[in-house]
Amino acid sequence: MTAILSVSELTVAYGRVTALHGVSLSAEEGEIVTVLGANGAGKTTLLLAIMGAISAARGAISFRGADISGSRTHQRVAQGLVLVPEGRQVLVSLTVEENLLLGAHLRRDRQAVSDEIAAIYERFPNLAQRRHTAAASLSGGEQQMVAIGRAMLARPRVLMLDEPSLGLSPLFVSKVFDLIEEMNRRGLTIVLVEQNTGKALSVAHSATVLELGKVAVSGNSEALRNDRRLLEAYLGGTAETSDEHLPMRASSQ
Repeated sequence: MTAILSVSELTVAYGRVTALHGVSLSAEEGEIVTVLGANGAGKTTLLLAIMGAISAARGAISFRGADISGSRTHQRVAQGLVLVPEGRQVLVSLTVEENLLLGAHLRRDRQAVSDEIAAIYERFPNLAQRRHTAAASLSGGEQQMVAIGRAMLARPRVLMLDEPSLGLSPLFVSKVFDLIEEMNRRGLTIVLVEQNTGKALSVAHSATVLELGKVAVSGNSEALRNDRRLLEAYLGGTAETSDEHLPMRASSQ
């Protein structure tokens, strides 16, 4: 496998505060990479910098073999790099379908877009029933499905998800992770930022742990999941992260 996304020595500062200190990360084609860490570790900053939504002071970002460090956000989206932001950020005054169509605003193949929206409705019948309803009336889990569906309509080569399970019921958390695995089985490369450490490590192939804007640990997710000392040192070692009954993800596809 070859790296479809590579971040090298990325440094990001907000004024005098450095949020990322020389962070490096790579995602191989067809894998799930999870980025873990406590609040304030720099996880969201990393995703925003990869998208070009914030500027990096130093470092380089390569996507599909090309340096995109100087590209604007919309250019990165057009090349297949797509982010589902923390908090979903659906436009609550728009309908479900209008929100989905926003993901396809760079596309001109309208019939294919219609077919893909139909497939989303088939996958999520609740959204189909409320396609002409304002997104404000949806539950948090339903809004997350809209946000992911919107991102998929941009036809990503790499999909980045920022805290997709945040604030969701256990039922919708399971649905979100089932969907992540399904998209990955179809060949999509995924970069997953997630507070639910156990769930994230159970689906990911590799993991990077950030601490105060620096890479603390990086490697095989299964090895990290089984290393209690690392979990306790960097992720709190909660019962959720150390649950022996969480399903294990095979180390190869």
